[in-house]
Amino acid sequence: MVAPTEHLKRQWADAADRVNLRLDPMFKNGDVTFGRHYHGVAITYAQVGMKPEVHKALTEAGRTLVILDEVHHGGDALTWGDGIREAFGRATRRLSLTGTPFRSDTAPIPFVEYAPDEHGIRTSQSDYSYGYGRALADGVVRPVLFMAYAGQMRWRTRMGDEMSATLGEAVTKDITAQAWRTALSPQGDWIAAVLSAADKRLTEVRRGVSDAGGLVIATDHTAARAYAAILMKLTGERPTVVLSDEKAASDRIAAFSAGESRWMVAVRMVSEGVDVPRLAVGVYATSASTPLFFAQAVGRFVRARRRGETASIFLPSVPGLMALAGQLELERDHALDRPTNADDGLFTPEEDAMVAEANREEKASSLLEQQPFEALDAQASFDRVLYDGGEFGTGGEIGSLEELDFIGIPGLLEPDQVRDLLRQRQATQAGRAKRAPKTGLPTQAETPRPLYQTIKEQRQELSRLVSIWSRHSNEPHGLIHADLRRISGGPSVAQASTEQIQKRIDVLRGRIGNRK
Repeated sequence: MVAPTEHLKRQWADAADRVNLRLDPMFKNGDVTFGRHYHGVAITYAQVGMKPEVHKALTEAGRTLVILDEVHHGGDALTWGDGIREAFGRATRRLSLTGTPFRSDTAPIPFVEYAPDEHGIRTSQSDYSYGYGRALADGVVRPVLFMAYAGQMRWRTRMGDEMSATLGEAVTKDITAQAWRTALSPQGDWIAAVLSAADKRLTEVRRGVSDAGGLVIATDHTAARAYAAILMKLTGERPTVVLSDEKAASDRIAAFSAGESRWMVAVRMVSEGVDVPRLAVGVYATSASTPLFFAQAVGRFVRARRRGETASIFLPSVPGLMALAGQLELERDHALDRPTNADDGLFTPEEDAMVAEANREEKASSLLEQQPFEALDAQASFDRVLYDGGEFGTGGEIGSLEELDFIGIPGLLEPDQVRDLLRQRQATQAGRAKRAPKTGLPTQAETPRPLYQTIKEQRQELSRLVSIWSRHSNEPHGLIHADLRRISGGPSVAQASTEQIQKRIDVLRGRIGNRK
């Protein structure tokens, strides 16, 4: 049995023991062979890469079944791939398993066959595939609600310049990255607000699933400890903190899995293969954004123990993550050739290196964290819910009815019931927006704001709603804007007044709310 991490090989040994199959997870290359009281061994790909001749001798000593778990890791290093081929090439049987049959590079996966597709790109061929869509229909996995949060970010660059941006708005990749990093800063209000919302969601889920747990996936050790402190203040209960792939960390994961405590905070290592079936609420508080890492992270929450369980994942409203969340059911294969126009996030060596480090103690920060900057302010707002390829909600402040409508969705629902309830909640919000008085006058508690700030926010909201409607209607943005001008009147957005922009926002909110 070959797995990518120390924790997973022990997890495999524990699972095998439940069916009276005894595997030795403590086997070392220097042992050469295992005791007769074991049926076999559980090892890591790194062990095989260091001494393939030891494992070749074990494999060829008798009729041997080799199980390669998360086999895409076989291409992580040349020594690993060569070692795996040398050690297990003559095994009686091989069973290669993976929940993510693709990589972010073009390194071939051992023992996997590749064949050209319609474009001549050599892609991996599986003997059997059981995807998320089928598993959802069979009740094997949970439907996943992605709760996206935006907000205004402000930071200072290395040159001393103060920058600001709304998380999720259409800006350059650099600004998006820095706004994202600002949102994840433990010193800001964004992460505290999102953790609070996630804890409220967990409380709702536990009404129907009493032992449901939550997981926060953090970028580094410092952030993980800070997030744990925030959760401690929110809940009065000390979260389980997992910082590295070591024996103590595995024991903490096992204790959390068997218990009923609310939260676990981990630095990436829980993102792949780790089996904690009671995880139902997640907070994606890391800067990793490859399809591989995202799929592995989401995989921690989807395993259903009984029909009707749902999963909820809270995440920053940034374009890359929104695209991945909307493509949850997309089944990918590994490609050996890189398309000339590849820009789908699969071929990103920097982030792939980060994924390779995901199950080891971090020695350095990612490329994003190396950029000198100072987070100044991070405010959160509820953006929308993504489910089954659709988007629901019209945004709202933290603690607003617009947010609570979705946080309060019951934790036990069939997939169709989730979809129907989301549509009902969205229709309710659209009706609420229509009935709300539009006096245009500030209340006594409000201080009038400069016009340029108000109109900037309106333009951002209009742009967001146009993007949502474009995805649903397949109409280009320019055509939607032209139609809104025809209906509501007025000049182009750049010259439109606050009243004219608000009319267009109301039209789009009505369309989105009435969408069936």
